[in-house]
Amino acid sequence: MPPANRNPNALPVYIQIAELLIRDIAAGRLIDGERLPPEREMAVELNVSVGTLRKSLAELEKKGMLERIQGSGNYVRETGTQNSVYAMFRLELHAGGGLPRADLLSVDALQKPSDLPKFGTSDLGSRVRRMRYLNDTIIAIEEIWLDESAGLIDRNLLSDSLYRYYQRQLGFWVTRAEDRVSVQPLPDWTPPGFTKPPGETVGYIERFSWSEKAEPVEFSKTWFDPDRATYVQRLK
Repeated sequence: MPPANRNPNALPVYIQIAELLIRDIAAGRLIDGERLPPEREMAVELNVSVGTLRKSLAELEKKGMLERIQGSGNYVRETGTQNSVYAMFRLELHAGGGLPRADLLSVDALQKPSDLPKFGTSDLGSRVRRMRYLNDTIIAIEEIWLDESAGLIDRNLLSDSLYRYYQRQLGFWVTRAEDRVSVQPLPDWTPPGFTKPPGETVGYIERFSWSEKAEPVEFSKTWFDPDRATYVQRLK
């Protein structure tokens, strides 16, 4: 079931449903040419109105990922998954998939600490700390740094998707990313509501992200609970 919007900047429900379907297509759980179930059946399964579902399907149609044939049904067209606002979020529940969302813990404009790897062109940046969910399951915490040269992050305008914020508020796209996966102890700022305490070793992802510039504009650290989620990378 898609989560209820927690703040005025959260993604609308129809976008959440569209993103859920996009992730299923990208993951191969919905394949090219497959006919989706009848709309009323899908709406009941997803706990939304038929009208909301139709808005979601219209989003997929605009992205070239759905063909709607009058009198026959809705058919998957496996193209355009790069347009997903969650396209590069690669943690999945063990059962597969899951719609990402986040609880915002803090947003600060700070001097970059000396232990951060070099990225961007400024000594300053925005630091975002969040707790991540897939559906309603807590799976990770993350710390994201955006170089000041790309803009500063306004907490009041931030939604569940940083990529969407970058596109709409700062005017740039994340075009590629490089991940490094290992294990690390949870940091001392791990919130009490997380699944494991500070200092416990968990899965760990470092990510550098680029826009059109030569230098990466973003660096992030994600600590994930391997008992709840898996890092997935697929080749297509």
